[in-house]
Amino acid sequence: MAGNVAFEGKEAGERSVRHHSHLWRGIAFTLLGGTLWGINGTLSKVLMDAYAIEPLWLASVRELTACWLFLAAAHVRTPGSVAGALRDPRSVLSILGTAILCILFSQVAYLKAIQWTNSATATILQSLSVVIVMVFVCLHSRRRPRRREVAGIVLALVGTYLVATAGDFGALRLPPQGLFWGMCCAVAATFLSIQPLRMIGRWGNFAVNGLAFLFSGIVLAIVYQPWAHMPALDATGVVLLALSVVLGTFGAYALYLQGVKEVGSVRGSMLATSEPVMATVTSVVWLGATFAPAELAGFAMIILMVFLTA
Repeated sequence: MAGNVAFEGKEAGERSVRHHSHLWRGIAFTLLGGTLWGINGTLSKVLMDAYAIEPLWLASVRELTACWLFLAAAHVRTPGSVAGALRDPRSVLSILGTAILCILFSQVAYLKAIQWTNSATATILQSLSVVIVMVFVCLHSRRRPRRREVAGIVLALVGTYLVATAGDFGALRLPPQGLFWGMCCAVAATFLSIQPLRMIGRWGNFAVNGLAFLFSGIVLAIVYQPWAHMPALDATGVVLLALSVVLGTFGAYALYLQGVKEVGSVRGSMLATSEPVMATVTSVVWLGATFAPAELAGFAMIILMVFLTA
């Protein structure tokens, strides 16, 4: 009996160590994925401004290129997972939903928001997804928001107002189109943090991402026809595009979704504050972007809102 108790205690301790190991790995993955996504926003802004690249062209090329990186990684890490998912009609429908609601929607909304504003502002507005998740949870659970959740909503609204107007009641510094696409970013980020997790748990991160990016890229290519809108890229432009695909798309999505799978949607949304911080830093350093004190205060409020409500 004593031996069994000792064995069970040892086994429980090992499970606890594995749990903490997975938790810290998930935190690291989520932070790194968010950081790469923030940098990718600035890369995208450079490509669109310097080479007159249209957002839909960039989204289409990134998806149809990154999908093969995901599928190759799936073949190495989880052999047979892609074929297995394709043989299951329900999985195909679910992954198709991920392709449209998460990949296509988030890529296009984010790039359009960057086009009308800048990477920092677009990424900050995307962080409002935490509020959407909170409202959904309250409605689904049929409960009233807690005090800190109400405070979070107030911070989100005031912060968004400051970002949009820089504190000037008579002026809208943020174009209406930028505000609209920024709100679309928040909705898309909400889908991304929740919808794909069940399929990732079943078929693996790389397989689900690979098929979702492939489906989304095909849909976008049929509608937009990127071959008819080819930009003129020099060597620097090609390098920036490659970095956007490999690091900002393949790396960001793979790390972020794997991290969210291990730490959970709510904690993952909180850790995603690495995105707006990195987007703001790179916008200032690489693009020379300037922000009024009221705008920076709005950024801080939205980031504080994420921590408060998560």
